[in-house]
Amino acid sequence: MTNPSQHKTINWGIIGLGNIANKFAQDLLTIPDAKLHAVASRSQEKADNFASKYKATKAYNSYEALAQDPNIDAVYIATPHALHKENTLLCLEHGIAVLCEKPFAMDTYQVDEMIAKAQEKNVLLMEALWTYFLPHYQFVLGELKNETYGKLLKVEADFGFHRDFDNKARLFNKSLGGGSLLDIGIYPIFAALSTLGIPETMKADATFFENGADSTCNMVFEYKNGETAHLKSTLLKATPTEAIFHCEGGTITINTMFHMPTTVTVKANEKEERLDFNYKTIGYNYEAIHFNDLIRNGKKESDIMNFEFSKTLINTLDSVRNLINLQY
Repeated sequence: MTNPSQHKTINWGIIGLGNIANKFAQDLLTIPDAKLHAVASRSQEKADNFASKYKATKAYNSYEALAQDPNIDAVYIATPHALHKENTLLCLEHGIAVLCEKPFAMDTYQVDEMIAKAQEKNVLLMEALWTYFLPHYQFVLGELKNETYGKLLKVEADFGFHRDFDNKARLFNKSLGGGSLLDIGIYPIFAALSTLGIPETMKADATFFENGADSTCNMVFEYKNGETAHLKSTLLKATPTEAIFHCEGGTITINTMFHMPTTVTVKANEKEERLDFNYKTIGYNYEAIHFNDLIRNGKKESDIMNFEFSKTLINTLDSVRNLINLQY
Protein backbone atom coordinates (compact mmCIF):
# COMPACT_ATOMS: atom_id res chain seq x y z
CA MET A 1 0.00 0.00 0.00
CA THR A 2 1.32 3.44 -0.95
CA ASN A 3 2.12 5.81 1.89
CA PRO A 4 0.11 8.99 1.17
CA SER A 5 2.78 11.12 2.84
CA GLN A 6 5.19 10.12 0.04
CA HIS A 7 3.19 12.34 -2.33
CA LYS A 8 2.44 15.16 0.08
CA THR A 9 3.05 18.65 -1.31
CA ILE A 10 5.51 20.44 0.96
CA ASN A 11 4.48 24.00 1.82
CA TRP A 12 7.54 26.24 2.14
CA GLY A 13 8.14 29.54 3.85
CA ILE A 14 11.13 31.82 3.27
CA ILE A 15 12.54 34.19 5.90
CA GLY A 16 14.84 36.92 4.55
CA LEU A 17 14.21 37.93 0.95
CA GLY A 18 17.60 38.89 -0.47
CA ASN A 19 19.54 37.61 -3.47
CA ILE A 20 19.92 33.98 -2.40
CA ALA A 21 16.23 33.73 -1.43
CA ASN A 22 15.31 34.76 -4.98
CA LYS A 23 17.44 31.95 -6.40
CA PHE A 24 15.97 29.40 -4.02
CA ALA A 25 12.40 30.52 -4.78
CA GLN A 26 13.05 30.36 -8.52
CA ASP A 27 14.25 26.77 -8.27
CA LEU A 28 11.41 25.83 -5.91
CA LEU A 29 9.03 26.58 -8.80
CA THR A 30 10.64 23.69 -10.73
CA ILE A 31 9.72 21.09 -8.07
CA PRO A 32 6.25 19.61 -8.77
CA ASP A 33 5.44 18.51 -5.19
CA ALA A 34 6.60 21.67 -3.44
CA LYS A 35 4.94 25.07 -3.09
CA LEU A 36 6.04 28.45 -1.81
CA HIS A 37 3.29 29.14 0.71
CA ALA A 38 4.59 32.18 2.60
CA VAL A 39 7.42 34.70 2.69
CA ALA A 40 8.51 37.16 5.36
CA SER A 41 10.47 40.39 5.37
CA ARG A 42 10.67 43.31 7.79
CA SER A 43 9.16 45.30 4.92
CA GLN A 44 5.59 44.51 3.85
CA GLU A 45 6.23 45.99 0.40
CA LYS A 46 9.25 43.74 -0.13
CA ALA A 47 7.28 40.70 1.08
CA ASP A 48 4.35 41.53 -1.23
CA ASN A 49 6.61 41.96 -4.26
CA PHE A 50 8.49 38.73 -3.57
CA ALA A 51 5.26 36.79 -3.01
CA SER A 52 3.82 38.11 -6.27
CA LYS A 53 6.98 37.23 -8.21
CA TYR A 54 7.15 33.62 -6.95
CA LYS A 55 3.42 32.90 -6.52
CA ALA A 56 3.44 32.68 -2.72
CA THR A 57 0.04 32.64 -1.00
CA LYS A 58 1.02 34.75 2.03
CA ALA A 59 3.33 37.72 2.56
CA TYR A 60 4.24 38.67 6.13
CA ASN A 61 6.02 41.74 7.49
CA SER A 62 7.49 39.85 10.46
CA TYR A 63 9.30 36.56 10.88
CA GLU A 64 7.19 35.81 13.95
CA ALA A 65 3.98 35.99 11.89
CA LEU A 66 5.34 33.50 9.38
CA ALA A 67 6.43 31.11 12.13
CA GLN A 68 2.85 31.12 13.47
CA ASP A 69 1.34 30.09 10.10
CA PRO A 70 -0.03 26.56 10.69
CA ASN A 71 0.16 25.61 7.01
CA ILE A 72 3.95 25.74 6.68
CA ASP A 73 5.92 22.46 6.57
CA ALA A 74 9.40 23.86 5.98
CA VAL A 75 11.19 27.19 6.27
CA TYR A 76 14.24 28.30 4.32
CA ILE A 77 16.22 30.86 6.32
CA ALA A 78 18.15 33.28 4.10
CA THR A 79 18.87 36.14 6.51
CA PRO A 80 22.39 37.46 7.30
CA HIS A 81 24.67 34.99 9.14
CA ALA A 82 24.32 36.74 12.50
CA LEU A 83 20.54 36.14 12.51
CA HIS A 84 20.58 32.43 11.64
CA LYS A 85 20.45 31.14 15.20
CA GLU A 86 17.65 33.47 16.31
CA ASN A 87 15.53 32.78 13.19
CA THR A 88 16.11 29.02 13.38
CA LEU A 89 15.14 28.80 17.05
CA LEU A 90 11.96 30.79 16.32
CA CYS A 91 10.82 28.28 13.70
CA LEU A 92 11.87 25.20 15.67
CA GLU A 93 9.86 26.46 18.67
CA HIS A 94 6.81 26.42 16.39
CA GLY A 95 7.56 22.89 15.20
CA ILE A 96 8.56 23.89 11.65
CA ALA A 97 11.33 22.03 9.82
CA VAL A 98 14.25 24.39 9.11
CA LEU A 99 16.65 24.53 6.17
CA CYS A 100 19.09 27.25 7.27
CA GLU A 101 21.51 28.83 4.83
CA LYS A 102 25.25 28.35 5.40
CA PRO A 103 27.12 29.13 7.55
CA PHE A 104 24.72 27.47 9.98
CA ALA A 105 25.48 30.17 12.58
CA MET A 106 28.30 32.41 13.78
CA ASP A 107 30.16 29.87 15.91
CA THR A 108 30.13 26.38 17.43
CA TYR A 109 28.16 27.46 20.51
CA GLN A 110 25.29 28.78 18.40
CA VAL A 111 25.24 25.67 16.19
CA ASP A 112 25.16 23.41 19.26
CA GLU A 113 22.21 25.41 20.62
CA MET A 114 20.29 25.08 17.34
CA ILE A 115 20.88 21.33 17.10
CA ALA A 116 19.92 20.83 20.77
CA LYS A 117 16.65 22.72 20.18
CA ALA A 118 15.84 20.64 17.07
CA GLN A 119 16.42 17.44 19.04
CA GLU A 120 14.39 18.71 22.01
CA LYS A 121 11.45 19.59 19.74
CA ASN A 122 11.98 16.50 17.53
CA VAL A 123 11.95 18.70 14.41
CA LEU A 124 14.02 18.38 11.22
CA LEU A 125 16.95 20.81 10.92
CA MET A 126 19.61 20.99 8.18
CA GLU A 127 22.32 23.40 7.09
CA ALA A 128 21.74 24.53 3.50
CA LEU A 129 25.13 23.88 1.95
CA TRP A 130 23.75 23.34 -1.52
CA THR A 131 27.02 22.19 -3.12
CA TYR A 132 26.83 18.86 -1.26
CA PHE A 133 23.67 17.92 -3.21
CA LEU A 134 24.75 18.95 -6.70
CA PRO A 135 25.16 15.96 -9.08
CA HIS A 136 28.67 16.96 -10.20
CA TYR A 137 29.87 17.17 -6.60
CA GLN A 138 28.27 13.84 -5.67
CA PHE A 139 29.95 12.32 -8.75
CA VAL A 140 33.38 13.57 -7.64
CA LEU A 141 32.82 12.31 -4.08
CA GLY A 142 31.97 8.89 -5.52
CA GLU A 143 35.11 8.77 -7.68
CA LEU A 144 37.29 9.74 -4.71
CA LYS A 145 35.62 7.26 -2.35
CA ASN A 146 36.05 4.44 -4.88
CA GLU A 147 39.68 5.51 -5.47
CA THR A 148 39.06 5.35 -9.22
CA TYR A 149 42.36 7.20 -9.75
CA GLY A 150 44.10 5.97 -6.62
CA LYS A 151 44.35 7.64 -3.25
CA LEU A 152 43.63 11.34 -2.86
CA LEU A 153 46.88 13.16 -2.05
CA LYS A 154 46.13 16.87 -2.25
CA VAL A 155 43.15 19.23 -2.51
CA GLU A 156 43.43 22.76 -3.90
CA ALA A 157 40.33 24.95 -3.67
CA ASP A 158 39.83 28.69 -3.95
CA PHE A 159 36.96 31.17 -4.07
CA GLY A 160 37.55 34.80 -4.95
CA PHE A 161 35.87 37.80 -6.49
CA HIS A 162 36.36 41.56 -6.30
CA ARG A 163 33.98 43.97 -4.61
CA ASP A 164 34.75 47.59 -3.81
CA PHE A 165 34.78 47.97 -0.05
CA ASP A 166 31.50 49.34 1.34
CA ASN A 167 31.23 49.50 5.11
CA LYS A 168 27.42 49.56 4.87
CA ALA A 169 27.11 46.41 2.71
CA ARG A 170 26.30 43.10 4.42
CA LEU A 171 29.27 41.41 2.72
CA PHE A 172 31.70 43.68 4.59
CA ASN A 173 29.74 44.15 7.84
CA LYS A 174 31.74 42.35 10.52
CA SER A 175 28.85 42.39 13.01
CA LEU A 176 26.77 40.40 10.47
CA GLY A 177 29.58 37.91 9.84
CA GLY A 178 30.85 39.75 6.77
CA GLY A 179 34.26 39.14 5.24
CA SER A 180 35.67 36.42 3.03
CA LEU A 181 35.87 33.49 5.48
CA LEU A 182 32.23 32.90 6.46
CA ASP A 183 30.81 34.07 3.16
CA ILE A 184 32.97 32.22 0.63
CA GLY A 185 35.89 30.61 2.51
CA ILE A 186 33.40 28.06 3.79
CA TYR A 187 33.31 26.48 0.30
CA PRO A 188 37.03 25.62 -0.04
CA ILE A 189 36.96 24.39 3.58
CA PHE A 190 33.92 22.26 2.74
CA ALA A 191 35.80 20.79 -0.26
CA ALA A 192 38.62 19.66 2.06
CA LEU A 193 36.43 18.35 4.89
CA SER A 194 34.07 16.42 2.59
CA THR A 195 36.98 14.62 0.88
CA LEU A 196 39.95 14.44 3.27
CA GLY A 197 38.10 14.86 6.57
CA ILE A 198 39.31 16.66 9.69
CA PRO A 199 42.95 17.82 9.42
CA GLU A 200 45.61 17.05 12.00
CA THR A 201 47.07 20.55 11.84
CA MET A 202 45.98 23.85 10.29
CA LYS A 203 47.86 26.97 9.26
CA ALA A 204 46.19 30.21 8.23
CA ASP A 205 46.96 33.85 7.52
CA ALA A 206 44.72 36.72 6.46
CA THR A 207 44.51 40.33 5.33
CA PHE A 208 41.84 42.69 6.62
CA PHE A 209 39.70 45.63 5.58
CA GLU A 210 39.81 48.86 7.59
CA ASN A 211 36.79 47.75 9.65
CA GLY A 212 38.44 44.48 10.71
CA ALA A 213 36.55 42.13 8.38
CA ASP A 214 38.86 39.70 6.60
CA SER A 215 39.56 40.50 2.93
CA THR A 216 41.64 37.38 2.18
CA CYS A 217 42.24 34.11 4.01
CA ASN A 218 44.88 31.52 3.07
CA MET A 219 44.77 28.12 4.72
CA VAL A 220 46.80 24.91 4.67
CA PHE A 221 45.36 21.74 6.22
CA GLU A 222 47.77 18.88 6.93
CA TYR A 223 46.69 15.27 7.47
CA LYS A 224 48.29 12.40 9.33
CA ASN A 225 49.09 10.36 6.20
CA GLY A 226 50.75 13.31 4.47
CA GLU A 227 47.75 14.59 2.48
CA THR A 228 47.31 18.37 2.29
CA ALA A 229 44.63 20.90 1.40
CA HIS A 230 45.59 24.37 0.13
CA LEU A 231 42.61 26.70 0.44
CA LYS A 232 41.96 30.38 -0.25
CA SER A 233 39.17 32.93 -0.10
CA THR A 234 39.40 36.57 -1.16
CA LEU A 235 37.18 39.59 -1.81
CA LEU A 236 40.04 41.50 -3.44
CA LYS A 237 40.22 39.81 -6.86
CA ALA A 238 38.63 37.19 -9.07
CA THR A 239 40.29 33.77 -8.78
CA PRO A 240 39.68 30.55 -10.78
CA THR A 241 37.26 29.34 -8.05
CA GLU A 242 38.09 25.71 -8.79
CA ALA A 243 38.44 22.59 -6.65
CA ILE A 244 41.28 20.32 -7.79
CA PHE A 245 41.71 16.83 -6.39
CA HIS A 246 45.16 15.37 -7.02
CA CYS A 247 45.12 11.56 -6.85
CA GLU A 248 47.92 9.01 -7.32
CA GLY A 249 46.80 8.18 -10.86
CA GLY A 250 45.03 11.28 -12.07
CA THR A 251 43.50 14.68 -11.34
CA ILE A 252 39.82 15.60 -10.99
CA THR A 253 39.06 19.30 -11.41
CA ILE A 254 35.69 20.85 -10.64
CA ASN A 255 35.85 23.78 -13.01
CA THR A 256 35.19 27.46 -12.43
CA MET A 257 32.55 28.22 -9.78
CA PHE A 258 33.02 24.73 -8.37
CA HIS A 259 30.42 25.32 -5.64
CA MET A 260 27.56 25.73 -8.14
CA PRO A 261 26.42 23.85 -11.28
CA THR A 262 29.49 23.45 -13.49
CA THR A 263 31.60 20.88 -15.36
CA VAL A 264 34.25 18.41 -14.23
CA THR A 265 37.56 17.68 -16.00
CA VAL A 266 39.32 14.35 -15.42
CA LYS A 267 42.97 13.90 -16.45
CA ALA A 268 44.30 10.34 -16.24
CA ASN A 269 46.27 7.88 -18.39
CA GLU A 270 47.37 10.73 -20.67
CA LYS A 271 43.73 11.47 -21.51
CA GLU A 272 41.54 14.42 -20.62
CA GLU A 273 37.75 14.20 -20.38
CA ARG A 274 35.28 17.00 -19.66
CA LEU A 275 32.01 15.93 -18.07
CA ASP A 276 28.87 18.03 -18.45
CA PHE A 277 26.00 17.40 -16.04
CA ASN A 278 23.38 19.19 -18.16
CA TYR A 279 22.04 21.42 -15.42
CA LYS A 280 18.72 23.09 -16.16
CA THR A 281 18.32 25.06 -12.90
CA ILE A 282 20.38 27.37 -10.69
CA GLY A 283 20.97 24.32 -8.48
CA TYR A 284 19.04 25.00 -5.28
CA ASN A 285 16.35 22.47 -6.18
CA TYR A 286 18.61 19.53 -5.30
CA GLU A 287 18.90 20.39 -1.60
CA ALA A 288 15.18 21.31 -1.52
CA ILE A 289 14.17 17.94 -3.01
CA HIS A 290 16.38 16.15 -0.46
CA PHE A 291 14.78 18.17 2.35
CA ASN A 292 11.27 17.43 1.05
CA ASP A 293 12.08 13.71 1.09
CA LEU A 294 13.37 13.93 4.67
CA ILE A 295 10.08 15.53 5.75
CA ARG A 296 7.97 12.91 3.96
CA ASN A 297 9.98 10.10 5.52
CA GLY A 298 9.72 11.55 9.03
CA LYS A 299 13.49 12.13 9.33
CA LYS A 300 14.87 14.63 11.82
CA GLU A 301 18.39 14.83 10.39
CA SER A 302 19.94 14.57 6.92
CA ASP A 303 22.08 11.54 6.09
CA ILE A 304 24.22 13.77 3.83
CA MET A 305 24.46 17.15 5.58
CA ASN A 306 24.22 15.66 9.05
CA PHE A 307 24.76 17.38 12.41
CA GLU A 308 28.23 15.87 12.82
CA PHE A 309 29.39 17.39 9.54
CA SER A 310 27.84 20.79 10.33
CA LYS A 311 29.61 20.74 13.72
CA THR A 312 32.92 19.82 12.05
CA LEU A 313 32.48 22.64 9.55
CA ILE A 314 31.76 25.33 12.15
CA ASN A 315 34.53 23.98 14.44
CA THR A 316 36.97 24.31 11.54
CA LEU A 317 35.79 27.85 10.75
CA ASP A 318 36.23 28.74 14.44
CA SER A 319 39.75 27.29 14.42
CA VAL A 320 40.71 29.32 11.35
CA ARG A 321 39.28 32.45 12.96
CA ASN A 322 41.44 31.84 16.03
CA LEU A 323 44.54 31.39 13.86
CA ILE A 324 43.98 34.70 12.06
CA ASN A 325 42.74 36.46 15.23
CA LEU A 326 39.31 37.32 13.77
CA GLN A 327 36.52 38.12 16.21
CA TYR A 328 32.95 39.06 15.32
